Amino acid sequence: MAVLKQGFQVGDITIEGDLILAPMDGYSSWPFRSLCRDLGSVISYTEFVKAEDVLDRPDYIEDKLYFTEKERPVFYQLYGHDSEMLVNAALRLQERGPDAIDINLGCPNRSIVSRGAGAGLMLTPVKTARIFKLLSRELKIPITAKIRLGWRDCQNQILIATIIEGYGGSLLAVHARTKEQGHRGEPNLKAVAETKTRVDIPVIGNGGVSCVEDIHTMRELTGCDGVMIGRAAIRNPWIFSHLNREEIPPDQVHELMLDHLERSLSFYGKTKGLILFRKFAAGYLAPYELVPEKRKRLLTETDPGKFTQQLGEIFTRIIN
Repeated sequence: MAVLKQGFQVGDITIEGDLILAPMDGYSSWPFRSLCRDLGSVISYTEFVKAEDVLDRPDYIEDKLYFTEKERPVFYQLYGHDSEMLVNAALRLQERGPDAIDINLGCPNRSIVSRGAGAGLMLTPVKTARIFKLLSRELKIPITAKIRLGWRDCQNQILIATIIEGYGGSLLAVHARTKEQGHRGEPNLKAVAETKTRVDIPVIGNGGVSCVEDIHTMRELTGCDGVMIGRAAIRNPWIFSHLNREEIPPDQVHELMLDHLERSLSFYGKTKGLILFRKFAAGYLAPYELVPEKRKRLLTETDPGKFTQQLGEIFTRIIN
């Protein structure tokens, strides 16, 4: 297997490594994001925030914007459809000291796309050009973007990629599926490879990576500078250490779950912290055959102490 170079530049920022946790709404919050950073993710992308919320109700998104110095480089991801509002929101975010601001042109969610944001922006290349022109002129930090292949009837990722580069973009993450595919279906790595050949800025490949072997396939077939991993990381954050889930013994899974839970409780408080952690717990426990009643009891528990006790009992049975 060929050894590919790890590391690339985003403006003046040196990225040391090639695996990155994808920005995922509801998942790339500080507790999980910081855990993945410790395991090897080389960029901390935040959950996306709406331009209007940045400007009109910043307290509502405060949790999403929190980061620590240990996480750097940190990229705030922003979405919206109005160019002036996006620029003003980006300027406001810049004041918080991120290393870059990423514009979301990839979210396929209907409520976002219907407003012309997310993947909806890919249908308006002139507006996209104006947005990146204004952002690169007004901001002092790098501007990056996450895109898809486009829409089923308008797969224009190369056009959008060249526009983003031409108007000041410093990095491009390309999800290898169309808007209609969402997160399902075969990723088109050939399209990512073609996009990579048409721009000089770093390109990150995304989509369909579920194991270490997929990382190597993505890099070898696309020539991308790095690999972005989303939903697979929820069950296996060790993938950022180049480990498949079956390589992780149960005692290490238990230890990491307790670490993740503690981060969530300390960040959100006992009630909200446990509620938000339970969806991750379901992913961590998915490979094990658990008694349905015990699994349901654990994943509906509202007391952190009882949750921890039940979790310990489950892993005692798994290990023994």
